Amino acid sequence: MNTYPRICQEVGLDCETCTEGTARHLAKVCKGLHGKMIGQMFVQIYSDPACSTMHGHFAKAYMAASVEAPMALATAVARKLPHFERKSATGMELAGAMVAVA
Repeated sequence: MNTYPRICQEVGLDCETCTEGTARHLAKVCKGLHGKMIGQMFVQIYSDPACSTMHGHFAKAYMAASVEAPMALATAVARKLPHFERKSATGMELAGAMVAVA
């Protein structure tokens, strides 16, 4: 009889790696999920009761991936923007990049 998580382990998957990877992919394609919506997506993806213990791990991984993506984008944009120099109120030179993050 095929049961979870045994069949996953047979192919080299553990619950943490499986749910983290899925949460990262979900964060890329479904941005901005919060609270119960993350839970609903988890139940839709992992419908077997044996997987239910990983709900919290999945939610944390989704939230972490949701934060990482905008930060990576902001960093990439900042690297491409031209640097500028301006004088501060004290007359000191300031150097930096103009970055707008939505």
